[in-house]
Amino acid sequence: METRGTQDILAEENAAKREEIIELLKKAYWMEIETVMNYITNSVNPDGVRAQEIIESLEEDIQEELGHAQQFARRIKELYGVVPGSMEFAAEQRFLQPPEEQTDVVHVIKGVIEAETAAIEHYNKIIEVTDGIDWVTQDMVIEILHDEQGHRRLFEGFLREYKAEGLA
Repeated sequence: METRGTQDILAEENAAKREEIIELLKKAYWMEIETVMNYITNSVNPDGVRAQEIIESLEEDIQEELGHAQQFARRIKELYGVVPGSMEFAAEQRFLQPPEEQTDVVHVIKGVIEAETAAIEHYNKIIEVTDGIDWVTQDMVIEILHDEQGHRRLFEGFLREYKAEGLA
């Protein structure tokens, strides 16, 4: 007896939709992994008194972003996908590369805002695609989206402060 209905993402008749969602989750997974790499870089390289708060914020975010990558990986597996290995990785975050001057904290702040904005846009797309068919993925991504919005808001505040002081 078949216990899964057509509204169940794991139902055989939803295989194409499931594959679409898995591909979106893989992209999200790689976005989080790349963000972790760049947040590590940008939490170590900056110099100066003003950099300390940015460094501390990034250090906290590293663990959260890594947790997001792990959540995406687990969900890929639950949907019968295969979590990709490093050979499938292609870097995209040019905006988060270290600045030429290690005291250029504004460059780091703007890069973080851009990374968080890209994540927010992608996660909104996943939420739309999963609506009505994959409530579990949708719920997970909504929770992660909340974290990303909080990160972006924090760094937008940092940028406003630098602008107010004429430093950005």
